[in-house]
Amino acid sequence: MADEGGQTELMMTQVGGVASIAEAYAGRSIFITGATGFMGKIMVEKLLRDCADIGRIYLLIRAKKGIEPSQRKEEYIRNIVFDHVREKHGDRLSRIHLIRGDILSEGLGLSEADHRELIDNVEMVFHCAANVRFDQHIRQAVDINLNGTIRVLKLAEQMRKLISFVHVSTSYCQCNEDVLEEKYYPAPQNPEGISHMVGLLDDNVLNLITPRLLNNLPNTYAYTKALTEDMVYQYRGKLPLAIARPSIVTAAMREPLAGWGEGTNGPTGLLIGAGRGVIRTMWCKADYLADFMPVDITMNAIIAIGKERMSNPKKDDVMYYNLTSSADNPINWGEVLETGRKVLNENPFCFALWYPDGSIKSNYFYHWLCVIFFHYLPAYLIDFLLIILRRKPFLVKVQKRISGGLTILQYYTTKKWIFENNNFKSLYQRLSEDDRKRFYCDVTEINYKTYLHDFILGARQYIVKEAPETLPKARKLLRKLYIMDKIVQIGLYLLGLWFAWTYLEVVTGSIQFVFDSVIDCLRPSTGSSRTGL
Repeated sequence: MADEGGQTELMMTQVGGVASIAEAYAGRSIFITGATGFMGKIMVEKLLRDCADIGRIYLLIRAKKGIEPSQRKEEYIRNIVFDHVREKHGDRLSRIHLIRGDILSEGLGLSEADHRELIDNVEMVFHCAANVRFDQHIRQAVDINLNGTIRVLKLAEQMRKLISFVHVSTSYCQCNEDVLEEKYYPAPQNPEGISHMVGLLDDNVLNLITPRLLNNLPNTYAYTKALTEDMVYQYRGKLPLAIARPSIVTAAMREPLAGWGEGTNGPTGLLIGAGRGVIRTMWCKADYLADFMPVDITMNAIIAIGKERMSNPKKDDVMYYNLTSSADNPINWGEVLETGRKVLNENPFCFALWYPDGSIKSNYFYHWLCVIFFHYLPAYLIDFLLIILRRKPFLVKVQKRISGGLTILQYYTTKKWIFENNNFKSLYQRLSEDDRKRFYCDVTEINYKTYLHDFILGARQYIVKEAPETLPKARKLLRKLYIMDKIVQIGLYLLGLWFAWTYLEVVTGSIQFVFDSVIDCLRPSTGSSRTGL
């Protein structure tokens, strides 16, 4: 940082006595990456909602061809997430300043004027931008998650007033460990070396060496997050750093809207697929603990981490926080999925291919038998009928994509982890009574029955775009699908009985023939001589 030991240290010391988060953020200029994403939007909304005197909020946003920055901003704040702020605190929206740039470009693709604006004014950085696709090719994962972070760190080094840099990671970045502590973990390889190597090699070579590089980590997301944490650690002493490690981030519990979410990654995709009748089996250890964090609790905690980091004048360490729930408010996968099944039956989707009636399997081979018989065989049959009717087949393609997604998710539903989160709990304990209400991040407040109900209704409304008024229609469809499902089941049982009865004589004759042949082979030959002593 440019003013070593000067103005920044003074500011960091002064802020130590601030009582509340809102006071700590008053007048502060903040730079946020990933602000258009699921978590980023919630952070921006919360800062505007409850930090009345916050300064400028700079958002790094890619340019869209033919769309001016003013139009991008208008498009951004029209999102349903900002409804409350627009209605109650509309004047605060002027604090949002869009910075045209790209996490994939050198120097973040900033103009000279924007670069100067940021290094002269920004006091806090929240680096939320990431590629969260678990199946992403290693080149893309490295470029966004690792190289993107390096670019943001280099920019932060030039910020003259910087008092806090919070990097958002994941609690699964070291998921080959059984116990995840709130501490530094060295990366499997040197991050800068990997960055350089990926830039030199072509995709074919990278595909060959990726399994070796992952070093027992399950996917390129976890791998590049591990590399990135190590890279951030190398900037200790230069920047006031904190790393937040949320577990699986899911729909909002309370704010801005109960059940609000985006995208179909992870549990949300599983929920929608099961609700539409296309996911009927899943490999899962029902008694293993699930660990997920509602996005509003997660971002409240990250905002509190930003305040705590600025309150700590030491720059030579990195503050780690595991934002996890399983140790303090445990629920196992069996309970999650059974509760989800009940809520889905009460609040079904308007569009479903079949009656949602899947189940979890603890045995991997039994699960795959069910995949063949209940996923792929129906998919091929329906696609065959579509081809006969001169319609475009689609279900086999859908099932292949679902199987890929399930394979990724099942890694997390068939393993046990212990997450230590004492720093996270201590952070909450140090909050004032008012901050505990405004920036609620106590995971023991999660009522899973209520939360999962809101989660499913939210997925229905905000992701699948089915209005609450359509529920009566959806329930009628569910009853019809239930009757069809039972008719098909009875038909299959009758077909099986008919087959067994019709071919019983053939089958029993074949079995008898095999049995007799085995006995003949084992029976001693009558012509053999016996000798005795």
